[in-house]
Amino acid sequence: MFPHHLHSARGNLRRIRARVVPERSMFVRTLLLAAVVVGAAAEPIRVTLKKISNSEFLASKVHRFSVRAGTSRLSQLKISLRPPSQRLIADSPRIYVTDGDEDGDVIIKDYQNAQYYGEISLGTPEQKANVIFDTGSSNLWVASEKCDTSCRGKSEYDNTESDTYVKNGSEFKIQYGSGPVSGYWSYDDIIMGGVPVKRQQFAEVTDASGLGAAFQAGKFDGILGLAFESISIDHVMTPFGNAVAQGAVDEGVFCFYLGKEDGQDGELMLGGYDESYYKGEINWINLKSATYWELELEGVAVAGSDVSTGDKAIVDSGTSLITGPTKAIKEIAKLVGAHSFIAGEYIVNCDKASEMPDISFSLGGMVYTLSPEDYLIPDGQKLCLFAFMGLDVPRPNGPLWILGDVFMRKYTSIFDYTNKRVGLALSA
Repeated sequence: MFPHHLHSARGNLRRIRARVVPERSMFVRTLLLAAVVVGAAAEPIRVTLKKISNSEFLASKVHRFSVRAGTSRLSQLKISLRPPSQRLIADSPRIYVTDGDEDGDVIIKDYQNAQYYGEISLGTPEQKANVIFDTGSSNLWVASEKCDTSCRGKSEYDNTESDTYVKNGSEFKIQYGSGPVSGYWSYDDIIMGGVPVKRQQFAEVTDASGLGAAFQAGKFDGILGLAFESISIDHVMTPFGNAVAQGAVDEGVFCFYLGKEDGQDGELMLGGYDESYYKGEINWINLKSATYWELELEGVAVAGSDVSTGDKAIVDSGTSLITGPTKAIKEIAKLVGAHSFIAGEYIVNCDKASEMPDISFSLGGMVYTLSPEDYLIPDGQKLCLFAFMGLDVPRPNGPLWILGDVFMRKYTSIFDYTNKRVGLALSA
């Protein structure tokens, strides 16, 4: 009998677990996968994931700042936390929006703020690759054995070593905020968290230079998109969409539970969700658009005072922070006492946390509140990253808020692919 607290139609629930390790890496909280098969089919398949600490994640941003702004400014930043009127750098966040030949593809990030990744396998015999499990995009791509020096140090897929590889060869190209990534399409069998998918179309990337340092220094070899086919390049079926169509999961549902404490385990569950991971009832919210996991955002408030209304929001596992229109984020940062840092990001003295207000989002008729404990990422000393970032998305796709891992740690997030809805509940 399947445990009563695990929600799945027949119990064929796949899991991906997260745990902190003291890694010395940059940019992303890392996830390493190792499949652990647990007995009979009624038990979930668990896959261990790991992440770097908050202090290391923030250290990567300080490093980026020191490279771009100079060590003397970094010293000033650490010592004085200068007021917001004295901007430390002049550059502002940039966004690239690309339209395809038909409905179009909108890519709104560059993965500098992605934290979680995990292991999948491709081909027969299996070739391992670490990917970001990203609800904010829809394609699967990995570094190819034919990739140039931009993939140096990555696990590279070699199609000549796979018995199940099928050639496609048509061009793949995608534009991220930081630049283009290109390669060609292929087919092969994949396994994600114990879920097998046959003949998945994916891209072998031969030039990842557009991702810059985010890819070179990160511990991921590619991206596995968990959004919808409507924004997939060339409208390719997503890996999870294929898993549902092929009956590899019992339900068209997956769930992220991210540990609330720095170092606490977390899980990505494929095919169901665990009721012991949240408190109270799930608030199911129908999607505004089945492109990203896009919801209607009824309002954003700081200490009960509205700062934004009538926008859209996407729940995005591929972004660690919360982003919103630059004007609104500036207002929020001012209200919490945060100081301009780099490219739309802000920092604050951790000692001031007790004086900072709550920030809330209204979604699906309910209010979701983040306290300073939720929206500050400490470096282990006195410096905290304010986990809100300015990012302007032009119409018709914007204004847009991105509710990343900071939001998803507080609220267990269930993605119902079949019924086109998101479920939110306070994490246990």
